[in-house]
Amino acid sequence: MIDAYEEPGTPDHRGGWRYLWWLVLRQWPRCLAGAAFASVWMVLLAATPYLMARAIDHGLERGDLGALAAWTGALVAVGAFNAWLGVMRHRTMTRVRMDANFRTVKVVVGHATRLGAALRRQVGAGEVVTIGVGDVQTISTSLTAVGPGVGAVAAYAAVGGLLLSVSTGLALVVLLGVPVLGVLLGPLMGRLQGRETEYRERQSVLTARIGDLAGGLRVLNGLGGKGLVSDAFRRDSGRLREQGYRVGAVTSWIQALGVGLPMLFLALVTWLGARLAAQGQISVGELVSVYGYVVALGWPVAFLIEMAHQLSRGVVAARRVVGFLRLEPKADDGTRAAPAEPSVLYDPASGVRVPPGRLTALAASRPADAAAVVDRLGRYAPSDATWGGVPLAEVPLTQVRDRILVAEAEADLFAGTLRDVIGAAETHPGGAGGVEVRLRHVGATGHDEPADARRPAEAPSQAHLNAIHAAAADDIVRGLPDGLDTPVAAQGRTLSGGQRQRIRLARALLADPEILLAVEPTSALDAHTEATVADRLRDARKGRTTVVTGTSPLVLDRADVVHYLVDGKVMATGGHRELLATEPGYRALVARDAEEEETVR
Repeated sequence: MIDAYEEPGTPDHRGGWRYLWWLVLRQWPRCLAGAAFASVWMVLLAATPYLMARAIDHGLERGDLGALAAWTGALVAVGAFNAWLGVMRHRTMTRVRMDANFRTVKVVVGHATRLGAALRRQVGAGEVVTIGVGDVQTISTSLTAVGPGVGAVAAYAAVGGLLLSVSTGLALVVLLGVPVLGVLLGPLMGRLQGRETEYRERQSVLTARIGDLAGGLRVLNGLGGKGLVSDAFRRDSGRLREQGYRVGAVTSWIQALGVGLPMLFLALVTWLGARLAAQGQISVGELVSVYGYVVALGWPVAFLIEMAHQLSRGVVAARRVVGFLRLEPKADDGTRAAPAEPSVLYDPASGVRVPPGRLTALAASRPADAAAVVDRLGRYAPSDATWGGVPLAEVPLTQVRDRILVAEAEADLFAGTLRDVIGAAETHPGGAGGVEVRLRHVGATGHDEPADARRPAEAPSQAHLNAIHAAAADDIVRGLPDGLDTPVAAQGRTLSGGQRQRIRLARALLADPEILLAVEPTSALDAHTEATVADRLRDARKGRTTVVTGTSPLVLDRADVVHYLVDGKVMATGGHRELLATEPGYRALVARDAEEEETVR
């Protein structure tokens, strides 16, 4: 049984071949069983012509019906046993592939989680998707080498030994044939690795382009740039297709030679055997056995070529996984302790000062300026920001992540029940990369359990209810058929934009951080809901430090302190009504936002 929830272990990322060997060692009993089943299965394929030759020589030629029946019965028994071995070989190798697949997925996802915020700065989304979709499957398929590959070697040696009992010359031809095939196919395997590597790299770039295009399609339509990006995508897609043709050309030669050369090789063995029979050097039964050995030899030769092909592709995919696993988050050099008490957050680059225990709003003519301030205060971007007078960069990142939470407007929503989406993700120190997210359900035993083993639905905790109420998400829960136990699609695709925004806010409020930095938490809500959220957010976070960005007067009017930003700098600070009366630019900004809201709503 494959345990999809067990710890995958520590991968060997010193190279592609070492990673593949690590996958084998992690399930060596299963791999050993697969090799044993495949070896016996292929050897018995070669034993079939041997038994047939004995039936002819000892039974049919001599007219001995008893011997003929005995050898025929042995032939039937071996065939039935070999059929069972074939089933077991296939089942075992399927488990080997599944284990390698699950293990690689868990290793890649776990490392991506450890990288946290540093992931996007070091590798594109397309690279991660290509690894998860294509490379993982290629790696798992390449592990067939430990089953049929080993079996092919064993069967090849067994056939050579059987032919040795018939003719030394035939045995030498067989034993030297595969090394010759290896010499002929070796250069093509090397070329395939190079072409496959380039193809995977182009594929990851194009995958990233698809993600960017899908995410920004609405903006591109508004700017009239869809055609331009579409043309660029078409050109990149054409280049990828051309590279795919190159990979296919090499692969076709390998497959053609893999079929053609063995046939020539086997034809040579058959011709030599027929000459020996004609000269009387071997019996008719031995000639039949030679022909049977030649036919049986087709399986191991084909598997050996397929093994070399799959390993060539597998090591390319493994190198990409290894390259990803070698990525490291920026070293955390923090040595100074965070302030023991709630303290002021200060960003010198903008002049924003966040007093502890207050609701602070950032209103900027360019939303990106306010988001940049949040990134610096949350230590997601390098800065000279301080926390209680201590440079934020000198505080260990684990302490920062424990106490400061940045809630992005487009933060990911994972698939699962609404209860899991809001509350099952527990935040933990993310090392040097960011927040580590626990996605799996933990049962009463303390071990991770699959979805079908979870406990029956439970009543929501008071913390859940408070967070949902504060985010004005009560109606969402009431409107779903199973309430909090209703499944939600990845990224909340089954919810509206406003519902997704409130669910994200409820998740952040449930975490109850000492400092909450929320980017545009109400931008997708109607005026009535936005006012409700603003009131409840203020009450829910009373006595806690909270920063929100946005230009909605409904939210700004509830803030204790408002910073008005122009070109990323604080132009004025005060209450909302005070700034309306004293700052024309602020008044115009807020009035424009209010007019846009009225137009939309």
